[in-house]
Amino acid sequence: MVKIGVIGGGQLARMMIPAAINLGIDLAVFAEAEGSSASLAVTHVGDYRDLGELQKFAASVDTLTFDHEHVPTGHLVSLRDQGIRVYPPPEALSLTHDKIVMRGALQKIGAPQPRWSVTSSEHDRESALVEVGGFPCIAKLPVGGYDGKGVRVVSDWSDFGDWLDLGPVLLEEKVDFVRELAQLVARRPGGELKSWPVVETRQRDGVCSEVIAPAPGLSPSGATRSQRIAADIAEGVGVVGVLAVELFETRDGSILVNELAMRPHNSGHIFTELSRTSQFEQHLRAVADLPLGDTTFISDSGVMANIFGEVNVARASQTLADFPQVKIHSYQKPARPGRKAGHLSVVGDDPHELLGVVIQARAILDSAGYDGGHE
Repeated sequence: MVKIGVIGGGQLARMMIPAAINLGIDLAVFAEAEGSSASLAVTHVGDYRDLGELQKFAASVDTLTFDHEHVPTGHLVSLRDQGIRVYPPPEALSLTHDKIVMRGALQKIGAPQPRWSVTSSEHDRESALVEVGGFPCIAKLPVGGYDGKGVRVVSDWSDFGDWLDLGPVLLEEKVDFVRELAQLVARRPGGELKSWPVVETRQRDGVCSEVIAPAPGLSPSGATRSQRIAADIAEGVGVVGVLAVELFETRDGSILVNELAMRPHNSGHIFTELSRTSQFEQHLRAVADLPLGDTTFISDSGVMANIFGEVNVARASQTLADFPQVKIHSYQKPARPGRKAGHLSVVGDDPHELLGVVIQARAILDSAGYDGGHE
């Protein structure tokens, strides 16, 4: 039996468990704390920044993969040098550690992206600003930002002077986009690659709120370009597993790369019900070097809505009674305002009707309501 170790005990590791059971894969999870979302498969609790703890865990599995992207790259290189399979490889995963590194790698690959530059308190201010078309523009902390954190729309140097004192800051042009998309692909070590249809993601305060699959009204050429962009990135950096490419669709029809994730992704949760192969099964197939599954949709459309706040049992029962066509996925996480506690999904023919259904269902279920977002 193949044994795969997952670093991180969050909801992504949790949702790999059913897929691992179906594939006959033994799944082990390295969690940061007791009582994690993936507690059913946790075999080790510790600090993923401690190389010794990682080595102990890695010795018990055949392949390492990830629920999150925060393990230091040097540790992953050390583990690989000891003969441990690490997927995605450290060089690919490092692109998600530093947005400046990511932009540089995308530029080498030739992936379309917003104009960008790097500045700091000591140099390159005006020339960096010219590169992105001047103010207003987007300022990003290279390390540590997520879900809208570490990102600011800025109109003056004073808007991010506190960041400039910390070190280099990534500047990006303020893209005139009409919506955000996400393209997910999966790749095996030998290069086999499969894509899902591109989806539309809808944000609130920088956090994904709903996903519509496939992206309504996207032209065939736009869908083809999105898949080609993601495939080029996956091949260019040697991704193994699922890669999520967050995209902007601009008013002139261009597709630009916004962010990357080297793991199953929030935008792909709808595939559990909509696709013949979920992102979690596909990720495990890829890192175990098994043939990839069919990504054909089994219904015309699907919609996912994130749940923020505690998933209350009584409200869940009411939701299931009122909307029997809706599926509830609870992450069993402690309540915290704005935290993703689960998601709802529904599949069918009319995406607009499906969106209305999941929003109504979420209104019953979401006890804490949406409040800014976290994780």
